Amino acid sequence: MKKIRPLVYLLSIALSGMLLQAQEEATITVKKSDTLNISIKPFAGPDAAIAGKVLANDLDLSGLFSIGIPERAKFSVSATASGGSLQGTVTDNQGGVILQKTYSANTRTAAHQFSDDIVHTLTGGMGIANSKIVFVSNRSGAKEIYSADYDGANQRQITQDKAISVAPTISPDASRLAYTGYQSGYADIYNVDIASGARSKILNFPGTNSGASFSPEGSRIACTLSKDGNPELYIVGANGSGARRLTRTRSVESSPSWSPDGSEIIYSSDERGGPQLYRISAAGGVGRLVPTGHSYCTEPSWSPDGKKIAFTVRQGGFAIAVMDLATGAARIVAEGQDPAWGADSRHIIFSDGSSIILLDTLKGRRTPVISGLGKVSEPSWSR
Repeated sequence: MKKIRPLVYLLSIALSGMLLQAQEEATITVKKSDTLNISIKPFAGPDAAIAGKVLANDLDLSGLFSIGIPERAKFSVSATASGGSLQGTVTDNQGGVILQKTYSANTRTAAHQFSDDIVHTLTGGMGIANSKIVFVSNRSGAKEIYSADYDGANQRQITQDKAISVAPTISPDASRLAYTGYQSGYADIYNVDIASGARSKILNFPGTNSGASFSPEGSRIACTLSKDGNPELYIVGANGSGARRLTRTRSVESSPSWSPDGSEIIYSSDERGGPQLYRISAAGGVGRLVPTGHSYCTEPSWSPDGKKIAFTVRQGGFAIAVMDLATGAARIVAEGQDPAWGADSRHIIFSDGSSIILLDTLKGRRTPVISGLGKVSEPSWSR
């Protein structure tokens, strides 16, 4: 990732109509034309350098701030970072305290948490800094599952199966992941506790068990099972219990993605020949075609605000499209595959084959966050 200057950080973006919310009773309102200017004072403490660098990078990647000198800033950020604790403060240009909080965590995590609180306090939106990603890499010679912070730091190989391990999905709270593994020679779904590495096989019906997707509250999984003959969508408990069939067609259903409230699922089906997107109630029923304007659509991801879907299309090569569900308008935002939305409903991550890319869908800014691990694919992002 690019280096950030330690004292003066030059970034810029214009905000589009946001209500700036401060802690407790303070409320700040900005106009559409305003830029949210913020300065980062030199941090104090033995861990100041790393904390300041992480925070500056987080605020940069958020796309929400213009970071510069204190004399021109509406808000100033300061912190003391030492020994697993970070004391962070945000003040306005009159010296009023907007945010003040102490974080007890390792330096990187504490800085990420502080960054997300800055985003939420000053914009009312969700931050992405303290989120995690999981993905597939073939660096070891076999496809294995890896995890990392959203910015690519703290990369860790999760599986050591020395077999095909694919289609990871991370729980919204980043505590668990589920994936499809072929250790038995067949496609089974495994559950992994990310902190401890403890693993259990949760779905191994005869036939295919694949493509798990955690529900927004993390208690359910949608997946594809062929135990009744045809690959259909099912909903099961997060531990694999209580499989309930959702679709009943002669086609192949795959790639389920939940609506933010858990009431619907968007998925891919080849019912009309080439794969198209459909949406169905999580209670069951008949899938309804989602008209995208593209003849090949797979791997949908429903944004946390419920307003958009990102998906893979094929038009010569593979590309990422984003569709507004209210208007039906779809646009290509990048070349690549396997999009996944972040908690802010603004950024997506996707694979271009050799890298996992973080994309600001409003500004078009692309930031490679994972590279040098061979072929990487199928990222999933916590919320």
